[in-house]
Amino acid sequence: MLKQVRAKPRAGAETAPREVDRALPKGEGEGLRERTFVMVKPDGVAKGLTDEIVARIERAGLKIVSMRRMRLDRGLAEELYSVHRGKDFFERLVEHVLSGEVVVMLVEGEQAIARMRELSGATDPTKAAKGTIRSEFGSSTTENVIHAADSAESAGQETRIFFGKPKIL
Repeated sequence: MLKQVRAKPRAGAETAPREVDRALPKGEGEGLRERTFVMVKPDGVAKGLTDEIVARIERAGLKIVSMRRMRLDRGLAEELYSVHRGKDFFERLVEHVLSGEVVVMLVEGEQAIARMRELSGATDPTKAAKGTIRSEFGSSTTENVIHAADSAESAGQETRIFFGKPKIL
């Protein structure tokens, strides 16, 4: 799995740190704070699960940096799922996220990407680990309540789509 890490400049170098992707084996990266993109899908919003999902994220020690409820337009939905363009389920995914309101979140914490994937469970609710969001609330591979970025690259792209380019302080 790829995680976003900050490269340190050489001693004496005057260059600013830069963001790079580097593969870290599971369990490494303790103390590595990441940001990731999470979305409660229309089926989750319609079932009134947003507060429960937020509570689970916070109980896991992750912080919700930004959150908003919205309706996606086709262009935004297709951009979100662009990695699946050409696959047989692409149109089904797009139509589902267009079917109602969603709640998009920017979530931060130690190993946030991996931890959100664990909280969410497998895409297919029947194969998701017991106690995960999808195992408890999902009804199909499309109507599985939650979307969580699967890599540092996806997290960055999805965050930019919904929250804009991060500001350098």
